[in-house]
Amino acid sequence: MGAVASLVPSAGYAKPVVDQSRKPNVVMIVCDDLNDYVAGMAGHPQAQTPHIARLAQSGVAFKRAYSNNPVCAPSRSSFLTGIYPHTSKNLFWDKWYNNPVLKNSKTIMDHFRDNGYHVAGSGKLMHHHLPSVWSEYKYKADYGPFVYDGQNRVAHPSVPQPFNSIGAVDGSYAPLSDMPYGPNENDNKGWIYGAWGKIEKFKYVDQDNRDPTPDERNAAWAENRINELAKQEDGKPFFLGVGFIRPHTPLHVPKRFFDMFPTDSVKTPVIRPNDAEDTHYKDVFDSDQKGLKYFRLLKQSYPDLESALKAFTQAYLASVAAVDECVGRVIEAVDKSPFKDNTIIIVTSDHGWNMGEKDYLFKNSLWEESTRVPLIIRAPGLAVPGGIAEHPVSLIDIYPTLIDLCGLKGDTKKNSKGAKLDGYSLRPFLKDPKSETWNGPEAALTMIYAGKPTGNDPAKQHWSVRTRRWRYILYNNGSEELYDHNTDPYEWINLSRDTRYAKTKANLKARLFRMTGR
Repeated sequence: MGAVASLVPSAGYAKPVVDQSRKPNVVMIVCDDLNDYVAGMAGHPQAQTPHIARLAQSGVAFKRAYSNNPVCAPSRSSFLTGIYPHTSKNLFWDKWYNNPVLKNSKTIMDHFRDNGYHVAGSGKLMHHHLPSVWSEYKYKADYGPFVYDGQNRVAHPSVPQPFNSIGAVDGSYAPLSDMPYGPNENDNKGWIYGAWGKIEKFKYVDQDNRDPTPDERNAAWAENRINELAKQEDGKPFFLGVGFIRPHTPLHVPKRFFDMFPTDSVKTPVIRPNDAEDTHYKDVFDSDQKGLKYFRLLKQSYPDLESALKAFTQAYLASVAAVDECVGRVIEAVDKSPFKDNTIIIVTSDHGWNMGEKDYLFKNSLWEESTRVPLIIRAPGLAVPGGIAEHPVSLIDIYPTLIDLCGLKGDTKKNSKGAKLDGYSLRPFLKDPKSETWNGPEAALTMIYAGKPTGNDPAKQHWSVRTRRWRYILYNNGSEELYDHNTDPYEWINLSRDTRYAKTKANLKARLFRMTGR
């Protein structure tokens, strides 16, 4: 299956080529809510992601990769179909497979299967799962372990109020060793898995005697499946998708990951006092919008903001370290298999997460923290080991990149009601990370949904474009933000009203309109 070294150049070839008789395999690993707290991205100085770092040393890391819609469902339905949200008008939480454009377009999985690949997956890939696009699928998305109080899923009792009131998902963080409610006679409280609609106990006795977390279960499945595929002799290449939940909330992982980041020594995010004053998110969303509300409640739950952010940051860093270990298990399985030199590995996330910057604690903002994502691609024989690409790209570019690298044939539209791919192949940056020759845009495009009254009209949403130097934000009420990353990497100073930058702002606004077809 997928013989070794098809991406490695043969004797007599000056450049790497893909042998069409030996198509490369693909392993796509997607983490959830993973921001730039990854080694090499300078997001947090204490982040520990050695496995992702090692992958980057064998492939190309994209320094400026961005989500096109920084919330789970629309981001995934966009990059796994290769179609911008504004093209499909699938802008927020609607099921992608009911969308008139997306249901008539092939997902990445469809297209690989139509090209003779065995397509296997497990975990959270599409937010709204559709089994028919896979040859096989093991585990559906499971956000557990959750805390169960005997009647409902709830936030961990160790989380102080009022943050605890947010609930079982976004309002909860704790190490697994912190047994909720402790032993109880009826054994009807404590940790449970996260499948909705049923209660499945999550056994925890101690660190060495417990059930695997959903992410650990998916990593084990991927490892075993790679080993099984290596024993098959049908010569069929494979596409393997693995979706890990962490660091999505609830932030429940083994204690040894929390121990890596003692609360007292945790460094809080770099935040400028009153940084939100010159921003406009609060002008277009009310105070109960999740990011604004979560920040406010977290701050109210601790004696001061510093201790509040330390507690949450510790749990997030622990969850990042935990998922890195799971990512490493999958990569190691590939590297120990006969597929190592003939398997493309991609590691990325659906979007980032603000950690308190601009008085905001959540995803779904147009600022750097919510939009920037890790993106690492290892393509043996093609991608420059240890390469760092600095040109802005986005998740929409993954699908056309894989078509290019794997030599896939055929239309990605099922019929005339579908849409062509919106992204561009990243091959030039894999061959030369400093390349200036690319067919794609000079900016990455991101939108967030403005709410039900706007319907599915792209012109009524909120938008951002990110070039190498600039971030420009346009809200649907006409408010603007402009940040110069050359001098202001934390986006502290909104320059949109500074007349010295009027031309820059106008050019970026025109670029945004061109990219959205307005």
